[in-house]
Amino acid sequence: MESGFPARWCGAGGRDGKRESGDDEASTDHIRTIRLVRLVAIGLAAGVFSAFFGVGGGILAVPLLILLAHLPERAAAATSLLAIAITATAGVVVFSLRGEVDVAYAALVGLPAAVGALAGTSLQQRVTTSTLTLGFAALLAGTGVWLLVS
Repeated sequence: MESGFPARWCGAGGRDGKRESGDDEASTDHIRTIRLVRLVAIGLAAGVFSAFFGVGGGILAVPLLILLAHLPERAAAATSLLAIAITATAGVVVFSLRGEVDVAYAALVGLPAAVGALAGTSLQQRVTTSTLTLGFAALLAGTGVWLLVS
């Protein structure tokens, strides 16, 4: 598992995270700052949408991680899952303090969802990235149409 956060994800150089000859230090720092700001903005947007609409933040985070942070599809999905775990923890704490969490219902939804996540992750590794992209786009478009007509 690759964890080269500063080098790889913040734009500190080439694809392997090493500086390329002739890189301008100020330019590299600027690119790194832009990448960090984009990641923070994606996280904020996903958190707000997740809490406000009660949807998984991945609906917003995955496309933004692909389009703005330039992560590959699989890395975007995996990154989003971890970010959602952090977001969900924060949200459930606030809702719990207000007495609005039904633990039994959460377990009835969450435990099968965990099994589904294992199956989905296994399936995701067996399909091409173009199929993932098209499938996700179709899911978003279909959901949008369904919401508009219902």
